[in-house]
Amino acid sequence: MEKRERFINFLNNKPVDRVPIAFYHHYLNDMMLYNMNQGLTNSKLYEKNINAHLTSKQKFDPDIVKIMNDSLMIMPIDISEVKSVDDLAKVKPQAVDSKWADMSVNLAKRVKEIYADTDAPVFYTSFGPAYIMRSSCARIGNLMAGTKFFETKILKWMQEDPMAVKELVMNLAKGVVEFNKRLFDEAKIDGIYFSVNNQNEFFASKIYRDVITPGDKLILEKANEVSNMNLLHICGYRGKANDLTTFKDYEAAAYNWAVHAEGVSLREGKTLFDGKPVFGGFEQNGVIAKGNKQDIEDAVYKILDDSGQVGIMLGADCTVPTNFDDSRLNWVREACEKYAKEAKQ
Repeated sequence: MEKRERFINFLNNKPVDRVPIAFYHHYLNDMMLYNMNQGLTNSKLYEKNINAHLTSKQKFDPDIVKIMNDSLMIMPIDISEVKSVDDLAKVKPQAVDSKWADMSVNLAKRVKEIYADTDAPVFYTSFGPAYIMRSSCARIGNLMAGTKFFETKILKWMQEDPMAVKELVMNLAKGVVEFNKRLFDEAKIDGIYFSVNNQNEFFASKIYRDVITPGDKLILEKANEVSNMNLLHICGYRGKANDLTTFKDYEAAAYNWAVHAEGVSLREGKTLFDGKPVFGGFEQNGVIAKGNKQDIEDAVYKILDDSGQVGIMLGADCTVPTNFDDSRLNWVREACEKYAKEAKQ
């Protein structure tokens, strides 16, 4: 099978010649909080972000492509003037023709060119409004020494006026929708890799469902009108777990979560998400990063023995370490091929 055919079979819960794999890592350093959006002013960082995809591809030609937009990762919003919850109405998403949007679309186009010789489907990471808010608060809190403007400020806003926060969430979601439309129209991506989280119940579950979920769903709804390949990444890692039931009714083509943080296997998650395709299975900094070839083969076999090969794609809880050697992914692919061959005998 070619990559696209294999992936489409995965999405449709149809048999594949071997299970596809989808692992990703950032190309800058692990201090993402400080590097995100630095590409706006640092051309070297911006170019390094793009060119690193080629270096990665030379070591492993992926089954699916996820554009890593490290240098322009999170939609920047200006919350520096928010002194009270009433000021939230002043906060606006990035304009669809802003410098950040223009450079992001250009990044997507150029990375897509790197993979022009493959039929692998291409995805762009899209973040939900809650993460946009939280990252902006955390970034300002850390960069403005002596202030107490940390992301916990959001919790205070939630207590004071949840509807004001919901209005901001919906405004941000509409901005994300407009930006994603440019990615579909101009960069010709196949889908979004939609990242959401409520790790360790940062927001109480009911608050998340009432205030945050409508914005998340709007982004997915509009993306689903354009593509039937949009993937949901429920971001958990290093012990930071989510309550998966919070996202059970999110409409996506396939679902990924932190198997090791949440303690929910691919098989169990497939049942939770009503039999829809799921992917993941590997701890991000475990055997995939530290084991030898036999260790990785054993891990592949263990996962597939439990989950089967239909509607399953192997990947990690979240991004593997930044300094990851992409050539190791060839061991995963070889193990999937070997497993499929033995299963037919």
